Amino acid sequence: MFGPKLIEGPGETRENIFVVNELMKRLGVDHPGNTMSARDHIDWMLKASGFGDLEMLERERWIDVQPDFETLHFLNGFGHADGKYHFRPDWTATPADNNGAMGPWTTLPSLPDYWEAIETADEAHPFRLVTAPARSFLNSTFNATPGSVKKEGRPEVMVHPDDAAGLGIAAGDLVAMGNKRGEVRLHVRTFDGVKRGVVISEGIWANVTFVDGKGINTLTGADPVVPYGGAAFHDNRVWLRKA
Repeated sequence: MFGPKLIEGPGETRENIFVVNELMKRLGVDHPGNTMSARDHIDWMLKASGFGDLEMLERERWIDVQPDFETLHFLNGFGHADGKYHFRPDWTATPADNNGAMGPWTTLPSLPDYWEAIETADEAHPFRLVTAPARSFLNSTFNATPGSVKKEGRPEVMVHPDDAAGLGIAAGDLVAMGNKRGEVRLHVRTFDGVKRGVVISEGIWANVTFVDGKGINTLTGADPVVPYGGAAFHDNRVWLRKA
């Protein structure tokens, strides 16, 4: 979406393109975009993509990129060489805008089916960790705003009261939580709305807000997303004990 500037930014605020350009300059990357303003860059991008230019966008206010009816409904075939829909994909032959299949793609079922790819709890890691965004943060864009920080308080982990009691843990206690990837320390909030065997740490808090300066992503996987990258939904097991 095109978001034109309405006012001059306060203080030391900068446009995203400024930050990107400065990084490229300091890393020695020679690119035409380094000398472009945000508006120049948008105009260049629209022209290079065959969508007119910035002047046209501002005049028309939107660009129709909806595919025609036949393309949208696959009446002329699907995006494979034979034009057919493939129930059994060939991950190495399917076109992708990257270097090809990644991660443990060879473990995917050959036909659509359940894929056993989650980290199931075990004796050493009896809890399943959920790292959902906090209601006041949504993402790291908001985790430094005073109002949001005041509402959320501090990094915590929600634990079912019965699970906490079994570990000798009370609300407000400092606990350690970890797995093969590392360990973090944070405070407990008991909540009977959590399923037993599951712990929830809402975020995304900056690393510096944790007791040891290590954020919750210390415990989440960073494996390449099968089969072609993209967003990952973390499903990780952890242990929990009183710090």
